[in-house]
Amino acid sequence: MPSGITSRPAVLLDLDGTLTDSVYQHAIAWCKALELAGISLSVWRIHRRIGMSGGLLAESLARETGHELTEHEAAKLRQDHARLFAAQLADVRPLPGAKDLMHHLTKMQVPWAIATSGALASAAPLLKLVAVPSGVPIITRDDVEHAKPSPDLWLAGAARLGVPAESAIAVGDSVWDLLAARRARALGVGVLSGGYGQEELERAGAYRVYEDPADLLLHIDELGIRAG
Repeated sequence: MPSGITSRPAVLLDLDGTLTDSVYQHAIAWCKALELAGISLSVWRIHRRIGMSGGLLAESLARETGHELTEHEAAKLRQDHARLFAAQLADVRPLPGAKDLMHHLTKMQVPWAIATSGALASAAPLLKLVAVPSGVPIITRDDVEHAKPSPDLWLAGAARLGVPAESAIAVGDSVWDLLAARRARALGVGVLSGGYGQEELERAGAYRVYEDPADLLLHIDELGIRAG
């Protein structure tokens, strides 16, 4: 078998919008944080950038209104977003099939990891919510220099699993996830559970697009993950 090719590809999973139904809570939290900073934007405009790193997202949204953020303002925005998102955690649920997908990958002995643009502080309650098994590598914004759409998170996830990124499958719900996967040379797979459309995800580089983790699990053989 050629070097770098495995019979069961490694899988890298995004968190928000891929395993947890938390994208809209993030969008609302950003909306309120921006309002506290005197920046008014419609929630739908904010949603289009969920999946980016928090710093890049804040700068991008502020730029839409012609507001240049100082370093202090950007830090305050991120802090307010984290606080406002935490206040909505009771409304967040695992996406259909999220726990089953993780259980199946573990049972099949498929190497897998989670790579999220969120900081560990905001990701930790979500990881607990979906009951990520102990020992699974978790890569957060705190672990890399740049988050999505830069490839750093996917590359770090592959490195933690000890596999080349080219042999990994990167699963995400946003165009930023898939752009990052393309830049990492991983195989990008999209899910619709973050609110992006199928054509958008495919244009960003998705090889396949599924409705949610349950639909992905139902068709997981299409990704070369099967028994035997």
